[in-house]
Order: sequence, then C-alpha cells, then structure tokens
Amino acid sequence: MITQRILAVLAAMLLVGAVALAMLGPPEVPLGQVLFMVDHDLMDAVHRFIGTHLASWLWDYLIAPLMMRPAWLVPAGLGLVCGGLSLSLSTRKPAHRSHRRS
Repeated sequence: MITQRILAVLAAMLLVGAVALAMLGPPEVPLGQVLFMVDHDLMDAVHRFIGTHLASWLWDYLIAPLMMRPAWLVPAGLGLVCGGLSLSLSTRKPAHRSHRRS
C-alpha cells in the first residue's frame, strides 16, 4: 500500500518536472546540455564513476544516447514507468484468508 503511494507521488513529481522542463526551457535542448549548464564538471564525474565502478559499455550504449535526448523525455519516461507500477500495485487484490477455524 505504501509502495503504491510512493510510486504515485514520484510519478506525479517526475511528470510535472517534465512538463516544466518542456515549457520553460528552450525547445529540444538535450539532457547533456542541461546537466552541463547545472554543473560543468558533472558529466566528467559521471563518466569517471561509470568507468571506474561499473561497466564501461554502460556509458557508450546507455548514458551517452540518453544525453542526446530532449531534457524532458527522461523524467517523462520515468514518470510513466512509476505511474504504471503504481497502478499495477493498486489493482492487485489482497490475499483472501479464510475465516474458518481449524
């Protein structure tokens, strides 16, 4: 029950953030450029962290293509996933226990 509500709130926050990025920011600005505007050294730090602690292919095949996408697309996608998980958890029927005594 609490997980469903947490996911619903997270989905709402991510979707509102995506709309705010799409409406207030320049159109079609890539996510990498937004992160660069926030902090100039952030991309280098993330690249070093992934190369040191995770697999190096992760940067080439997952992170770098995400950095070329519009900035609003990533939070919108995550918001839709969290919303879907929240809805799937809310429609699950609770386990029915029998009231008979043994």
